[in-house]
Amino acid sequence: MSSLQDRVRSFRPVGAVPRPARARPGRRHRWRGVWVPLAAHAATVGLQFLVLWWMIPPDSQDGVRDKLLSWDGQWYVDVARNGYPDGLEYHDDGTLSGSTLAFFPLYPGLVRLVHDLTGLGHGTAALVVSRVAAACAAVVVYHLGRRLYDHRVGLVLSVLVCVQPMALSLSMAYTEGLFLALAAGALLAAHREAWLTAGLLGLLAGLTRSTAVAVAAALAVAAGLAMWRRRRVVWRAVAGCALGAAGVPAYLLWVAHRTGRLDGWTAIQEAGWQTHWDWGRATLRFFGDTLRHGDGWVAVSTVMLICAALLGSALTIMDRVWPPLVVYGLLVIGLTVGQTNYYHSKPRLLVPALLALLPLAVALARARTRVAVTVLVVLALFGTWYGAYLLTVWKWAV
Repeated sequence: MSSLQDRVRSFRPVGAVPRPARARPGRRHRWRGVWVPLAAHAATVGLQFLVLWWMIPPDSQDGVRDKLLSWDGQWYVDVARNGYPDGLEYHDDGTLSGSTLAFFPLYPGLVRLVHDLTGLGHGTAALVVSRVAAACAAVVVYHLGRRLYDHRVGLVLSVLVCVQPMALSLSMAYTEGLFLALAAGALLAAHREAWLTAGLLGLLAGLTRSTAVAVAAALAVAAGLAMWRRRRVVWRAVAGCALGAAGVPAYLLWVAHRTGRLDGWTAIQEAGWQTHWDWGRATLRFFGDTLRHGDGWVAVSTVMLICAALLGSALTIMDRVWPPLVVYGLLVIGLTVGQTNYYHSKPRLLVPALLALLPLAVALARARTRVAVTVLVVLALFGTWYGAYLLTVWKWAV
């Protein structure tokens, strides 16, 4: 038993080095941790907008702004403008329909706040919230990678997050950027053992999307490891875990009260988007059909991206990576493949996972700068083109 406890106490990720005691960093070094990832992020955003503009046909009625506000973005803008309905909504034939109650409240709440404070239209306010949240996510992911490994790994990981396939969703009126910023922030705070901060960020993540159950589980593992090392209960850690786990059930219970049925949220999901938990059976059928006789680029590429995510996660698990990050990443991927949601939305849903990107981030950080930059440029070109393709050529939701 004592041997296991000693191993937990001495745990650190592969590639990490012991941090010697040192003086408090100066202002220049503190700002470096902000402007460096922000500069890299700004470069990727500029490339995304340029490629998206290039991909839009000249005779199209939609511009870049319209594409960034498409699909689920319209639902979020509707919540920000009109609020939630008073109960369930039905089609003319009496069957249950999807409604804005399926969408968690923090993002549209921030959109409405920006609209009220600035006078911007709700659509423009939504893009502002997404853009600011994505920039924050880039900085927080950098600091998480830097804390677990070093500066180069943090920077490469931040860039990979911004150039992966469907990273364009970070600029859309979607919750990917906000959720990633809050989830990565909760993980970073937990690694620093700032438990109440981690819990607050976890709570906010839970008010952003249902995937936040992965954040709550990661915080529980982090707190468990901390208390195991100390051989005592750390009440701040317990409180942080409880706070971080409260967001998702709080909103689901509110929807249950609003609709008058305990399964109100899941019923709306099923009625509007045919989404429910099926332990991955639909994904397995999709894999089988696509690999045997699929001839569509989006379907085949989705299979390849999911396989790449699973392979990257497996490689990460084989290393001594911080267990809460493993739990978080595996649950995000598991929730993506374990539900019946549209297969063409899965690349977007994998954007906040982080776990699958770590092996490539570590490898590029250890490579020569010329090699790392070349690979990142190639990945950026492919990733931005892929996202623009799904927004301009593909006819279905992403």
